[in-house]
Amino acid sequence: MDPSFEDIGDLRIIKVQEDRIDAAVAIQFKDRMRELTDTAPPNLLLDLSRVAFLDSSGLGAVVAAFKQAAPDRRLELAGLTPTVEKVFKLTRMDSVFTIHACAGDVTGLLANAS
Repeated sequence: MDPSFEDIGDLRIIKVQEDRIDAAVAIQFKDRMRELTDTAPPNLLLDLSRVAFLDSSGLGAVVAAFKQAAPDRRLELAGLTPTVEKVFKLTRMDSVFTIHACAGDVTGLLANAS
């Protein structure tokens, strides 16, 4: 599990390169997210557009990354596939996270704000 990342001003976009975040990779994901958030600018965007499956372990790892980033950094999500979006809605995590349709929406907002 090695997500890629890009810093754009005060935003770090972390793109998950796997199609699944499940029990098999959740611990690795959580550890890597810790590394990427510890050195990040104040705003974080987790791009999940390639993730087709997320189980409870994966959801727990995303929530752990959210908690670990706070209070110094804000973690938002983008690009949820229908299956992943359903998990967030069923667990009501969609009310906890700010969710964007795609990462481009956020970078576009930043470009317009400059």
